[in-house]
Amino acid sequence: MRNSVFCVSKVTLTVFTLLFALVLIGGGFVAASAQETETEQPPETEVQGPEIEAEAWALLDANSGAYLAGNNPDEQLPVASTVKVMAALVALEEGVDLEREVAISRNAEEFVGLTYSNVGLIAGERVSMRDLLVATLVPSGTEAVYALAEAVGGTADRFVEMMNEQAAEIGLENTNFETPAGLDTPDGYSSARDLAIIARAAMEYPEFTEMVAMQQATINTNTREIEVFTTNNLLYTYPEATGIKTGTSPEAGPCLIASAEDGGESYVAVILNAQEDQYRFEAAQTLLGYAFANYDQEPVVREDEAFEQLQVPFRRDETVDLVAAQNVVGPQGPGIEVEHRVETREPPPEAEAGQELGEVEALIDGQSVGSSPLVTASGYEEASFWTKTWFRIRSLFD
Repeated sequence: MRNSVFCVSKVTLTVFTLLFALVLIGGGFVAASAQETETEQPPETEVQGPEIEAEAWALLDANSGAYLAGNNPDEQLPVASTVKVMAALVALEEGVDLEREVAISRNAEEFVGLTYSNVGLIAGERVSMRDLLVATLVPSGTEAVYALAEAVGGTADRFVEMMNEQAAEIGLENTNFETPAGLDTPDGYSSARDLAIIARAAMEYPEFTEMVAMQQATINTNTREIEVFTTNNLLYTYPEATGIKTGTSPEAGPCLIASAEDGGESYVAVILNAQEDQYRFEAAQTLLGYAFANYDQEPVVREDEAFEQLQVPFRRDETVDLVAAQNVVGPQGPGIEVEHRVETREPPPEAEAGQELGEVEALIDGQSVGSSPLVTASGYEEASFWTKTWFRIRSLFD
């Protein structure tokens, strides 16, 4: 009898030891420490937009960078002086001292003449970097951008390399620069979409947005003052216009990068090789007006919207919602399809309401327009010893 009792006790002890070991070994019931889910990407919808008589055009939401509409937006074309926007962006990215004075070189002065737009700077004159940028962007001074290129890059050729490096860094696939001014060359080109992306990047700098909105300005050299006027006629005729840059050459034809803002909405329109010089301004106003009339800035991720459910640790039938902690705003209108990318982390043994356990990212046309943390909609307590034990026993039989 005593042997039988001993045997039963030994079995009981063995079972208890096994169960205790199972409790100590955690993690078998949960997924990997990070999960990423992605909604099925919707088929791309090409929005026609207004009829524009130009070789190519593109319309972008400036706030988010989302592509809205266009025609031949990725065609590689000569783009003339619109290239100077990238020249300004590179200078600002390099953190140039805008008050630094530089001397105009003989090489830069050679571009003063009837062939190219210029402000008449003379070799040996000293001009601040700020005024060189103004002369580059407002009256489209070709000699000014060459002086800027030499001051920033050491040589114009090195500066062009820097422009191409910047283009690669921001992911442009249809752009190659050969001159800082956009002169017609066999392999110098960009596209309507790429130029809009460049303009949006440059608009991150307050100095740039201030300069491209100028209708007129004064360039100061060490010997004189030069009054200059914008080549962007849209600034005179369209109250919502905020810039940005014209371009014209024999091969590129009339080109324009235009921006406008109203009531928290901001858009960039690019026109390449318009049917005639004045028409590019009319076309840009048509596109920008179309954007204001057809698109709105609305939440594409709403605060408290649930995007994922996580199983509470050691509870088979209990889940917790992960909800967005904040709104993410983006354009809504024709052709806009929003994709959500969700990433979650392994749920901890216990959590409070509002605890961050993931992130949701909103994408339009494959481009992120913002993200929000995902937090628990409610809290939960850590499972008890017996709840964990029972969970593992049931898992063994499953």
